[in-house]
Amino acid sequence: MILIGLGANLPSERYGTPVETLEAALDAIGAHADVRVLRRSRWFESAPVPMSDQPWYINGACIVETNLEASTLLSYLHEIEADFGRVRAERNAPRVLDLDILAYDDLVAEVDGGLQIPHPRMHEREFVLLPMLDLVPGWVHPVLSKGLEELIDSISNDQITRPIENVHRDQDDDWGECVL
Repeated sequence: MILIGLGANLPSERYGTPVETLEAALDAIGAHADVRVLRRSRWFESAPVPMSDQPWYINGACIVETNLEASTLLSYLHEIEADFGRVRAERNAPRVLDLDILAYDDLVAEVDGGLQIPHPRMHEREFVLLPMLDLVPGWVHPVLSKGLEELIDSISNDQITRPIENVHRDQDDDWGECVL
């Protein structure tokens, strides 16, 4: 199971609000001939980490199926980010789109280009773990051997993440099913 985290806190010139941008990003991820989006989480609103005066983020996650190697998948995600207007200037800067490989099956590795799997800070971020809980509640971190609920419970109370209600491309669909 391959999990991708999605986030945005700036509007996109081409796609609109962060939610609209993330919906378009899901379409872009699934547009690759070798990548299929299987399921997606609800969208969550979250305060910046670390806390700052920049706009709050919209975050979510999806499960994809692919035969691409992790480094090739990451390159594809970076191409999507660039196409959507992402500029990599400084760490923790506001962004139009952020796409991260959170987990790639049970792989534990550092791959070419500095990619670490699982994502090295995912266990410290409620805005990553709550969308994952929507999708794979029984998931266990392959390095820490802890489940999502235990990881969420260990996060400090200063992180604020809450689901956004009534934002989904097909209101008759449940949150876990992808309608692409």
